[in-house]
Amino acid sequence: MSRKTLLASLLVVGGFAAVYANVVVKLVHDWATDGNYSHGFLIVPLAAYFAWERRHRLQSAAAGRPGVLGFAVVVASLVVLAAGVLGSELFLTRISMLGAIAGTTLFLFGSARLRVLAFPLAFLILMVPWPAIVFNQIAFPLQLLASRVGELALGSLGVPVLREGNVLILASTTLEVADACSGIRSLISLVTLGIVFGYFADARRWARTAIALSTVPVAIVANGIRVAGTGIAASRFGPAAAEGVIHVCSGWLMFVASFLMLFGLQRLLAVIPRPSPRVDVHVAA
Repeated sequence: MSRKTLLASLLVVGGFAAVYANVVVKLVHDWATDGNYSHGFLIVPLAAYFAWERRHRLQSAAAGRPGVLGFAVVVASLVVLAAGVLGSELFLTRISMLGAIAGTTLFLFGSARLRVLAFPLAFLILMVPWPAIVFNQIAFPLQLLASRVGELALGSLGVPVLREGNVLILASTTLEVADACSGIRSLISLVTLGIVFGYFADARRWARTAIALSTVPVAIVANGIRVAGTGIAASRFGPAAAEGVIHVCSGWLMFVASFLMLFGLQRLLAVIPRPSPRVDVHVAA
């Protein structure tokens, strides 16, 4: 690396740190205190590995000259950062950070190398907590869905149950499917796990996409089973069976079961043969 390139890299890193230091500190704090996003600590190392894995493709990709488009993306990201700071909207400040990284990559290395790094950069989105309005719009329907699945499962097993919204009324106790039991925490973590698992388990892009998309129904089904199991335990053994360590362990068991479902799906997809390369046969006249 030449002295000029090293100096330019240090200036870029130093400028980024000066502008986004507070954003990064607050983001790490949220990872440490919000159980819904504790997986954020794994996202940056994984993204760095995905980028390192592409080092040979980066070397072979054509290097572009500094362009207006990359500079424009950086400027737009800084505008979004300012809007987020003035409006106290953390999501905007964090998304602007990812935009600044993409814009800087485009400006320094060109569009060809940006395309090579597209997946690692897009993967960083998973470390950003959702806006509260979006989170709540998803969490509440998941609560109702989990309650409905639990009601159907309990009723099919002959357990008397009455559902009022997200509350299941049993003969011996009352269960509330709270925000923490809506399944959104396992959904967020499972989506991340599904993307990483699909990336390492199958090289076919469509198979990776199928595994990632399947995490949504898998998480919903697993959480519904957890709610139903909690209701059955509470009706048989009393309210204590739906609280404390048992309740926490059931969440971990359902997450393991969800991963096993993804693993089973991947093995089914692996059976599908890869398309044979087309061979052109030329017949001499």
